Amino acid sequence: MTQTRIAGVIAAVPTPFDHHGDIDAGAFTEHARWCLANGCDFLNVLGTTGEANSLSADQRSALMTKAAQGLDGGRLMVGTGTPDLQTTVALTRRAFDLGFAAALVLPPYYYKPVEEDGLFAWFAELVRMTTETPIPIYLYNFPQLTGIEFSPALSARLAQAFPQRIHGAKDSSGNLGYARELAKIEGFGVFPSSEAVLADADRDGYAGCISATVNIDPLSSQQLWRDQQNAGLLDEVGGLRRAIAAHPLIPAVKHLVGRRTGNAVWNKVMPPQLTITDRKRLDALDTLHVRALADA
Repeated sequence: MTQTRIAGVIAAVPTPFDHHGDIDAGAFTEHARWCLANGCDFLNVLGTTGEANSLSADQRSALMTKAAQGLDGGRLMVGTGTPDLQTTVALTRRAFDLGFAAALVLPPYYYKPVEEDGLFAWFAELVRMTTETPIPIYLYNFPQLTGIEFSPALSARLAQAFPQRIHGAKDSSGNLGYARELAKIEGFGVFPSSEAVLADADRDGYAGCISATVNIDPLSSQQLWRDQQNAGLLDEVGGLRRAIAAHPLIPAVKHLVGRRTGNAVWNKVMPPQLTITDRKRLDALDTLHVRALADA
């Protein structure tokens, strides 16, 4: 497998469900293709925005298969992390077999607090057990949800121990001081979760961003990635992100994707997420939809 250098603007794509709760592969593929054609360099499938942790391993594997069949796997990063090692290994092997560019792996988030030696041992086992399917691995740092942070020291230790496999991290902590420390690790690609950081990507050493709100206006984020000194673009990109993030993020993103596509399947979220029904919120989001159309 030829390894692709992952960099640039990456949308954390949502997962559409029909009224039975089954994944709508057609709607997923249409939106993913639109993102790739309109400014995204890569996509992150089955992350937090994709509601991966509300899905079974079989559902995740099925969507991975559909994504690989309908899209260029070399432009896809896929979430494979679960609390247990065997399922994580199985999904990570499957990602390699399907031709995905990388696996994004959460820490084993049930047991906490846990010593860093334990986290190192868990990831060392993941690397060992996927030796024959050596897909690049990115650490997924989201301590607000997992209760676990990959310290810069642990991240560097993993990157140094397994330089052919541990390639970087997605950081959803929102702590840019932390992200800048990670970016100092040699050969370690760091992707904060806000497209607004693209304005400082060269200065701070980021490889790009992986963001839920990129789904709505990926072209503006791509323009900022290429023109990082453009203050007007930064205001536009940052303002849209803040406006969307003022609402429950996953259902807000799905609502806006539904407005773009005209496909009501995007209105469904999996529990414990809830569909947005408040009229004021919906009106505010619909205003953002009109704004995104104007910017396109």
